[in-house]
Amino acid sequence: MSALRGVKIADFSRVLAGPYATMLLGDMGAQVIKVERPIVGDDTRSWGPPFDSDGRATYFQSVNRNKEGVTADLSTDAGKKRALEIISTSDVLVENFAVGTMEKFGLGYGELSEKFPRLIYCSISGFGTSEEARELPGYDLLVQAMSGLMSVTGSDSDHPSKVGVALIDVLAGLHSSLGILGALYHRNENGKGQKVEINLLSSALSGLVNQSGAFAGAGVIPKAMGNAHPSITPYEVYPAKDKQIVMAVGNDGQFAKFCAVLGVEFNTDPRFSTNPDRVKHRAELNALLVPIFATRNAQELVDAFTKSGVPAGTINNVKEAVELAEKLGLAPVVTIQDSRDGTLSRTIANPITFSNTPVEYRLGPPSLGVDD
Repeated sequence: MSALRGVKIADFSRVLAGPYATMLLGDMGAQVIKVERPIVGDDTRSWGPPFDSDGRATYFQSVNRNKEGVTADLSTDAGKKRALEIISTSDVLVENFAVGTMEKFGLGYGELSEKFPRLIYCSISGFGTSEEARELPGYDLLVQAMSGLMSVTGSDSDHPSKVGVALIDVLAGLHSSLGILGALYHRNENGKGQKVEINLLSSALSGLVNQSGAFAGAGVIPKAMGNAHPSITPYEVYPAKDKQIVMAVGNDGQFAKFCAVLGVEFNTDPRFSTNPDRVKHRAELNALLVPIFATRNAQELVDAFTKSGVPAGTINNVKEAVELAEKLGLAPVVTIQDSRDGTLSRTIANPITFSNTPVEYRLGPPSLGVDD
């Protein structure tokens, strides 16, 4: 038995934030009906390369398993009628159109909540629903820039950088799935549905945690520091003899062990004896550490640090990361044979493990309109 068996989701979302949220819920057993535009479908169906061996965009494949696929042109009476038929038997609706679009189609929360008071309506936007917010396009890259994330990412303040994945969309998707689960629990208690609103900017600010918290709590405006940490050191990348190594020394006890592995006694130096001291004298400490790392092999250092209880690791590419997960028994890749057309798809596994209601991989990402 799956955790969300019996829950039906009408999924009108596309691209990443909404589809990621509904896929996670589908993995938990919810029935997800993905409603797409006829002919073109979700934008990400054409976002490539890369494409898999069957010519399907891996972007779309990565966030759309465990979904039934139907088409409906919401601008037509027939399309709206079909949408309402799906919504009428659904527990949850998810959409991430531009603000006001669903209302234009007669499918806004105000109208639907009167017809279906138990419906949970999750709406994902870029910047919220105010008049000013409506004018701003909700693209992940823009939100990474406008939220402050890019200002703390990169080698320094003069070279801001985006994260290597659409991280804000992912955060918004996670917040969406969490909000939906909370609303489902509430409805199970009192029988009433509600609207769940998520926006990318608020998700980004929340996801900045200690960085945004530094401003909220102390008025400090954080800045980009490359791979260094604003509050801990040594907590960054060091070039070893053959490849780069990451150190994550989180406390004074670990620093003493760190020094022992390197054969030095920097922990007795008053400049470096406590973490606040090390942060204050970061440049001086690094000037001592860099030449030492340059003489040692990375894996030998990682093995020695790990044995001593000091967090360390090499920088993997995605292939190496998947291989590591496999080595650790985490089964990171799942292969799904779709029961509808027999096609095979390979995607990254859901990271949630339940002891009694395991996630399921019932359906591969749907071909456009496969369930029409």
